[in-house]
Amino acid sequence: MTLDAEAVPTSPAIDREILQWTDFAEASRELATRVRESSFHPDVVIAIARGGLLLAGAISYALGTKNCGSINVEFYTGVDERLPEPVLSAPMLDAPALAGKRVLLVDDVSDSGHTLALVMRLLGETAMEVRTATLYTKPRTVHVPDFTWRETDRWIVFPWSALPPVPGAPEDIAPEALADLTDGVPA
Repeated sequence: MTLDAEAVPTSPAIDREILQWTDFAEASRELATRVRESSFHPDVVIAIARGGLLLAGAISYALGTKNCGSINVEFYTGVDERLPEPVLSAPMLDAPALAGKRVLLVDDVSDSGHTLALVMRLLGETAMEVRTATLYTKPRTVHVPDFTWRETDRWIVFPWSALPPVPGAPEDIAPEALADLTDGVPA
């Protein structure tokens, strides 16, 4: 199913980039190709949950890398609301199991870059080498990924978070979904 850009509420104050599922498929293949052409051959692909989960899966399939994992990091608490620093949350990644491994760390966007920087420091303590890949990179990021599909300063509407949770879902709506559907200025 493709997200209909016309169906996503917009605000004239927010310049948005709408990522379609078909664009996501092409982007993940392009990123995997860039990784392969760089001669970096990851032993493990790690996703920063939740935004990096789908991209990490797509890239790991495209690279033929079967070892995958994820790490949970909380930073955004609401629309344009953040914790002072990103915080790791359970379940925790078994970082010592990455000793001597080449790791590709994947997220949807390097916005502030603080989440990527935190996880890079953690993985760098045990992994032999860590490189990063994102769909998007913002100009203000403190961590420029090794591989990125596009650079933008616009608010990104991802197809997996463009709609609110289904009826009956918990009341604490995902910040990324809420931000996509409101007129509040996103982070």
